Amino acid sequence: MSVQKHIVVIGMGYVGIPCAALLADVPGFRVTGVQRRSARSGWKIDCLNAGRSPFEGDEPGLAELIHRVAVEKKSFQVTDDYSVCREADVILIDVQTPTDENHVPHYESLRQASEQVGHYLPRESLVIVESTVAPGTTQHVIQPILEQASGLKAGRDFYLAFSYERVMPGRLLEYLRDFPRVVGGIDEESTRRAVELYQHIVRAPITPTDALTAEMAKVVENAYRDVNIAFANEVALACERMGVDVYEVRRLINARPDRHMHLPGAGVGGHCLPKDSWLLKYGVEKYGRAGDGKRGDGELEIIPLARQINDRMPAHMAALVEDGLAEAGIALTGAKVVLLGVAYLENSDDPRNTPAAPLAALLRARGARVVAHDPYVRERNWVESGGEGIPLTRDLAEALEGADCAVVVTRHREYVNLASQMVSPDARDPQPALAFLTGTPVLVDGRDVFDGGACRQYGMVYRGVGKGRRTDER
Repeated sequence: MSVQKHIVVIGMGYVGIPCAALLADVPGFRVTGVQRRSARSGWKIDCLNAGRSPFEGDEPGLAELIHRVAVEKKSFQVTDDYSVCREADVILIDVQTPTDENHVPHYESLRQASEQVGHYLPRESLVIVESTVAPGTTQHVIQPILEQASGLKAGRDFYLAFSYERVMPGRLLEYLRDFPRVVGGIDEESTRRAVELYQHIVRAPITPTDALTAEMAKVVENAYRDVNIAFANEVALACERMGVDVYEVRRLINARPDRHMHLPGAGVGGHCLPKDSWLLKYGVEKYGRAGDGKRGDGELEIIPLARQINDRMPAHMAALVEDGLAEAGIALTGAKVVLLGVAYLENSDDPRNTPAAPLAALLRARGARVVAHDPYVRERNWVESGGEGIPLTRDLAEALEGADCAVVVTRHREYVNLASQMVSPDARDPQPALAFLTGTPVLVDGRDVFDGGACRQYGMVYRGVGKGRRTDER
């Protein structure tokens, strides 16, 4: 591969931005990002072209990298014009691929991006799909669109591969550079070219395979985690009924080095886990061969059930809120309930598929006055993620003033700091929010942030996921 390359990255999100920035830092590489200019996301174009990161959560090294490649090296720019693909040697597709209410892939953005790329697709170029898709999508959906729009033939006139990301907000650059990479092309040459590209930015092993295997590996990887979280959540519910602490049970289990029980919690969010199990199921049913019809060969059972268990955790959180308020002698109807954290992941600004949204909806439906606090999430992102009608503030003291119940949904460091002050009430210069928090009658902890005993010492009613109440505490 020549060192003089023009790379186009379609989609400036949590995958596209750090990947584009890393590639733009490679000597001889010029990268153009393509982002739709809409009221919702068009602001990213100006932000990135000015050399600023659009993310407000912790992203070590990313802001500096974006400034270097956009301002100092001028090797990275962003536009809304797909015609830049005419000059591309490599085109990465990094658009969102959500599922709808029936768990069917919603490929509108993916189809539109593929068609636009196809209109301008040069011969001998390489297209890499990095968006997570149902197994079979690269060859059954994307390849036909590219071929029809371009008049070219994949594997002969252009090359096509699938290579999935393993990023996590808060560690975007680290995961892109230091995690092993799986690359699967539709043929050997597509795979070879894609591997050669990633060798410029990935320091970990890069494993070549075929496109379908790579697609399967991606969704199975996330389904594996989803199933293990569901197991932890189910054990947490059992511990509540038995009156024991699930975190102590987990500690004892994980003392054995070949066991790793995951953490339970208020629910599972993010762009990947809530949908990837459904993408796996869809791909198997759409493109897989039928079994013999007698034993249900290949039909998924455990994975969809795990997804349903995790989806029910916000409802359990709502039940804990109602139960805690009842012990405090407060009716849920009319009570002020403050959600602490609406990002799906601690110390990030990403609220996609956050469990805070269904929890807020359930509490509002039961008559509660719901307010949300998050130190990182933008209001517009919260609204787009299901928080419409739920006030969001970054002022914790303001949020907690007059609250009847505080509910920890996200393990942000701000809440961990408050918890440490509750354990040590004589700490110097306590945060102003501490007085409001400790004056709140009920605290429901979905992330094991607060110590139940410390809360009770402050006169609070405490409930927590997996925190069973023993007889002497009732």
